[in-house]
Amino acid sequence: MLPIDAPFVAEGLVVRPEWIDYNGHMNIAYYVKAFDEAFEQVSASIGIGAELLERANASTFTAELHLTYQRELHEGDPLRVTMQLLGHDAKRMHFLECMYHAREGYLAATSEWMLLYIDMNQRKVTAMPEAMQRHLARVLDAHAKLPIPPEAGRAIALKNRRL
Repeated sequence: MLPIDAPFVAEGLVVRPEWIDYNGHMNIAYYVKAFDEAFEQVSASIGIGAELLERANASTFTAELHLTYQRELHEGDPLRVTMQLLGHDAKRMHFLECMYHAREGYLAATSEWMLLYIDMNQRKVTAMPEAMQRHLARVLDAHAKLPIPPEAGRAIALKNRRL
């Protein structure tokens, strides 16, 4: 078996001109776009990319997403995104992505995802095949050695105020 990257890493993304808003920084909506593009880069390593649809007529849908914004990004900034599996069960996967400025190294944002495994014939949540669950268990074992970023599991509340 091939070793599993811990964490998975997506590189080569750059803040595009159309992602900049009137405040002169990356607009909120494009953080989701950039995180999604990073996810697509590494999804094959997890076994949940486009090939899953072709192979098993199954896919993943996002059930919940939580973003945190740490520092601004500007046009042309290079991005490096890490992705860590935090947990899974037969029907769900819990990931955390961290977006860094690739040149300066600072954390710009995080994205915590809950994905559902979907049978596309019925478009309903279903249990993943056993082989996929075993693979995710290997990924989780490799990623369990990583520290869990403090942004994981956060909820929106005034008590979390950092100002």
